[in-house]
Amino acid sequence: MYPFFRSILAVTLVCLFVAWPVFMSGNNRENHIGFKKPVSLILYHSPANTVVKSAQERLCEEVTFLYDSLHLQRLGLKREALEYALKGYKKLMRAESLVNDSVLSICDFSQSSRKKRLYVIDLAHTKLLINTYVAHGKRSGKEYAWKFSNKPDSYKSSLGFYITRNTYQGANGLSLNIDGLETGINDKAFERRIVIHSSTYVGKRWLKENKFPGRSLGCPAVPVNQLDQVIETIKDGSCLFIYHPTKYYLAKSNILNG
Repeated sequence: MYPFFRSILAVTLVCLFVAWPVFMSGNNRENHIGFKKPVSLILYHSPANTVVKSAQERLCEEVTFLYDSLHLQRLGLKREALEYALKGYKKLMRAESLVNDSVLSICDFSQSSRKKRLYVIDLAHTKLLINTYVAHGKRSGKEYAWKFSNKPDSYKSSLGFYITRNTYQGANGLSLNIDGLETGINDKAFERRIVIHSSTYVGKRWLKENKFPGRSLGCPAVPVNQLDQVIETIKDGSCLFIYHPTKYYLAKSNILNG
C-alpha cells in the first residue's frame, strides 16, 4: 500500500504544481480587475483630479460666446470693453445691486463718435437690442473722446459703471438719471446732472452735414428718434458701462479691481 499511496501523492503534487500558476493567474486577474476599476472611478470623481475652471476662464468663455454670437466685432465693439463690462456686471449681480438685470449697456468711447458705439445687450436671451450713436462731453475730445473727469462743470464724460434710475422731464425733454458707482471716477454724476437724453446733434442726419456729432456737457446723449427705445429698455436699475482704455481708470476702478 505504501508504494501505492506514494504514487498518488506524487501525481497530486505534479497536478498542483501544474495548476497552481494558472489558478494564481486567474485569481490575480480577478483581483486586478476588481481593484483597478474602483480606483479608476475614485480618481475620476476625485476633486483633486477634476478640472475646475477659474472664474476668469468662465468669464472668457462667456465673452467669446457673446462676442461671436452677436457679431460684435463686425459692429465695432472692442472685445476688452465687453469683457470689462461683463466682469463688472457680474460683480454688481453678486452684490444684488441690479433690479433690471437682464440687460447690459456699453458705451465704447474708444471708437470714433461717427460710429454706432452704444450697445444694449439682452443677456437673458443673447440678443443685441440696440446699437446706435452716443455723444461724449465737449471737453473730452472732438471726434474721439480721450479726456475724462468726475469734476462738476468739467464738461467731460466720466468712465466706469453706472446704474440707471428713474426718468424725468427736463430741459432736454425726457431724460434718464444714472448713478455713478465708482468713487473718484464717476460718483458725482448726479451732482453734475449727468443723464441720458436725446439731441439733434447725434445721429445720421447730423453726420450728413458734419464731420462728427456734436458733444454734450458730459452726458451720453443719443439720437432723438431712439431715445424712447433706449430709455424704456434700460431704465430702473440696469447696468451701464462707459469704456475707454484709459490706464488710470483701469488701474483705479474699484469694481474691476475690487
